[in-house]
Amino acid sequence: MPRYTSSVSPKGQITIPVEMREKFGIDPRDRVTFEVGDDFIIFRPLRSPVDELYRSVPELNEPHDWKTVRANAWEEHADHVASEGIYPESTES
Repeated sequence: MPRYTSSVSPKGQITIPVEMREKFGIDPRDRVTFEVGDDFIIFRPLRSPVDELYRSVPELNEPHDWKTVRANAWEEHADHVASEGIYPESTES
């Protein structure tokens, strides 16, 4: 297991070695969380729920255009509305 050394600045800051930042995707201004034990500290990148979900849904395998995407969205919405029994009020008088 690789071991890295860094020093603590007068403000209590440490530099995370570039290899670790690259491996764990830590960028400037990212947040990290600390877990404290009796004789150790573990820090991990803190990911928001949005970050965790990013790219969790596979992208479409086929090329698409926005007309097709819009049509598919309308069709899925119509199916959902029909399954819920929600119908728009008639505008006929």
